[in-house]
Amino acid sequence: MKRSFDILLTLITAPLWVPLLTGVACVVVAGLGFPIFFIQERLGLNEVPFRLIKFRTMRLGDAPDADRLTRLGRFLRATSLDELPELLNVLKGEMSLVGPRPLLLRYLPRYTPEQRRRHTVRPGLTGWAQVNGRNALTWEEKFAYDRWYVTHQSFALDLKILGLTLWRVVTRQGINANNEATMGEFRGDT
Repeated sequence: MKRSFDILLTLITAPLWVPLLTGVACVVVAGLGFPIFFIQERLGLNEVPFRLIKFRTMRLGDAPDADRLTRLGRFLRATSLDELPELLNVLKGEMSLVGPRPLLLRYLPRYTPEQRRRHTVRPGLTGWAQVNGRNALTWEEKFAYDRWYVTHQSFALDLKILGLTLWRVVTRQGINANNEATMGEFRGDT
């Protein structure tokens, strides 16, 4: 039922997000040039890697994230518009609308057995950790919220998370970790 809901809601809302996706793509080209998208392998359901697609928010190069993140990039992140292309991951079945956020492949060996439980469900565009603090949370808090979601997931909870996500996006809460341009590296010490 969850997969059907993901497809149905994504397709029903396509008249809203497809023009927005196109407009943001044009803005990214004008502000940052090509490539438009940031594509990165992430861990999905059952720890199977997939290619996550987002709008690029940083200049190319090897400088620290804080130095490469542009004003446009900060705006796209603050409004979560950089996440719009992930709806394509949802349609492909690699992600769900709601679930733990997909993390980097290199984190897998750092997980405890409890933290690995997050991969027993599809990763989500939004999740319980996102509506409870997003990047303002510590890694320990994020994993605790992810574990709670895996244990308590339901259709009603997903609807609640989707509603709370809209509120968090409008109020721009929890976008960045403290003193970081993005979320800091997970070191496996939680």
